[in-house]
Amino acid sequence: MSNIDSTDEKILKELSKDARTSYRALAQKLGLAIGTIASRVRRLESAGVIKSYTCVIDYEKIGYDIVALIEFTVSKGRLEEVEKKIAEKKNVYGVYDVTGLTDSVILARFRDRRELNAFVKDLLRMENIERTNTHVILNVVKEDYRAF
Repeated sequence: MSNIDSTDEKILKELSKDARTSYRALAQKLGLAIGTIASRVRRLESAGVIKSYTCVIDYEKIGYDIVALIEFTVSKGRLEEVEKKIAEKKNVYGVYDVTGLTDSVILARFRDRRELNAFVKDLLRMENIERTNTHVILNVVKEDYRAF
């Protein structure tokens, strides 16, 4: 969908701040009719621009103190197959194709070193994973997927 205008962008920005914002509140804030907001949001949803609605969780407060970026290399052209299997794993919240020395990276959260250690060893046991390189995130300077 390439026909996103400035009004759509304003609606997306407000919903990314708080997905629970009512159409009435959006209409008041943006100076538009409630019907206009509703039809634009439905159009953005049906076009797949708005994929879902969610909440932002502070994972450290629920015991996930370790964030890791794990690079890995895959053999025999099985990258997509391996990535799909990894994406299904509990701790994983991102899997990305990348350029450079590795084929893909994983972003994942863990409760402790033991959980991270078991995860990496499970990766290395997977068919077609040649090697991994794990980075433990020491400090998060910015992490805001709502940035627009």
